[in-house]
Amino acid sequence: MALIRRQELLRAGDRVGVAVSGGIDSVALLRLLLELRRDLGIVPSIVHFNHRLRGTESDSDEEFVAGLAREYDLEFFSGSEDVAACVAEERISVETAARELRYGFFRHLLGAEGDAENSSGAEAPVHSATRNRSAGSTAQGKPVLNTIVTGHTLDDQAETVLMRIIRGAGLRGLGAIHPRLLVENDDDEPCGEIVRPLLTIRHRDLEQYLKDIDQAWREDSTNTDERFTRNRVRKMIVPLLEKEFNPVVVGNLAELAEIARGEEDYWENEIAGWMGTTVQWSEPDWARSASERGLIQISVSGTQPAQSAPIDPDLESRIENAPWKVVNASMSRIWFLSEPLAVQRRLVKAIGEHAGITLEFKHVEEILRFAAEDRPSGKELSLPMGWKLMREPEQLHFVTPDLREPVLARDYEYEFPIPGRIAIVELGSSFEARRIPAGADAGYNPDNLFAAESLPGPLRVRNWRAGDRFWPAHTKSPKKIKELLQERHVALPERRVWPVIESENEIVWMRGFPVPAKFRAKAGQDAILIVESGS
Repeated sequence: MALIRRQELLRAGDRVGVAVSGGIDSVALLRLLLELRRDLGIVPSIVHFNHRLRGTESDSDEEFVAGLAREYDLEFFSGSEDVAACVAEERISVETAARELRYGFFRHLLGAEGDAENSSGAEAPVHSATRNRSAGSTAQGKPVLNTIVTGHTLDDQAETVLMRIIRGAGLRGLGAIHPRLLVENDDDEPCGEIVRPLLTIRHRDLEQYLKDIDQAWREDSTNTDERFTRNRVRKMIVPLLEKEFNPVVVGNLAELAEIARGEEDYWENEIAGWMGTTVQWSEPDWARSASERGLIQISVSGTQPAQSAPIDPDLESRIENAPWKVVNASMSRIWFLSEPLAVQRRLVKAIGEHAGITLEFKHVEEILRFAAEDRPSGKELSLPMGWKLMREPEQLHFVTPDLREPVLARDYEYEFPIPGRIAIVELGSSFEARRIPAGADAGYNPDNLFAAESLPGPLRVRNWRAGDRFWPAHTKSPKKIKELLQERHVALPERRVWPVIESENEIVWMRGFPVPAKFRAKAGQDAILIVESGS
């Protein structure tokens, strides 16, 4: 367990909850830590989360893990949630829902609530844990743990890096699974850690270890279900790379993740310095007047209060509920252009993240091009979500939308994977692409199902543009989208932002229309369902 010692993942006195699903990796982790607990000085217990996805099989897994706790006289913390219900309610993938609920349970055990790595923005569930020392005995209350360990392996790390590369990622994404994750409570104070001590060990070595010590484990039937992206990467891509290209590719991918994490740590420190010194943040005058409504203006004589301008309560509500920070950012254009390209990209991305602007790579590159131009005309660049960049000879200004007036409709375009979900701020709605396995399409309208092979992904959702064409089902040829919307009597303001979805530069979906005939799924085929819903 060199990784534990090198990175001090566990310390003497730690109250460690070992996350045990019943599979090879987690059971091996438990047995290894039991062998090392005296050397490490830790106090281990067992943590199990039942996702309720496989009926009696899931319950049998829980009973198996509870049996391990009894066998080794360890405290047993168990929790469960209906993942399928969460999928239906939140309209997210099974993998995402299971992970959010599981990590929410971990955070509860560590003294916090919610999901430690929840990037979806969804409100995390509050869990109650069952705490057992012997079968049938329970005690309510917050368990006393300061660390939870999970059985992520070298294989998991390599698979995650591959998935990030396939979907698109920068250095932050390539960092993949971190050995240590700090958990904070609702007051932003550290309350525990989630650590992964097996990231340097292969799955096959753990399997052999369990065989050598004659330790049983449970097999999860979903690990062979190729509807899940990770399973396809594990069963198809990794063996192909090992056989045809590089037999040690798994280790190389894990090394890439470690290098990326080190690089990202360095850049994050640099960014923190820039954001505190180089970038100046200021509240717009029109927003400041709304936030200062409680101040009483005194006349020069000091005898009578002056009449302050009336405050628009609707403006206050818009400021409070804006999906971005209502703040402007400025920086020296001369300094910015003198920095290396890597610094420029990082700084623009950091400004976007801090302000709440969705900036994809293409947006960042357009900002860099615009900042470097010396043309006297065209000194304003439109950015996503109604923001704009103003260019002066010596300054660059990122300007928040003026919420005193409704934000004018602007072009938008976002990429999302299959399966996947994305919120479109300009529409106030979300889009989700779901995979429907063959034979499971009975409850769906066939007019809404795409043949899975017809959408290789990723998809792009955007507003239609002049000249766009769409081929509605049951028609002889494509038609201009402008004409289709006019025929439907869609009002101009709504028409301007009407969404379409592209796959490989062809519009395959349009709000209010069935799937085009050439993309439609046939009986017995895997299918894809695209759903738009209120955000």
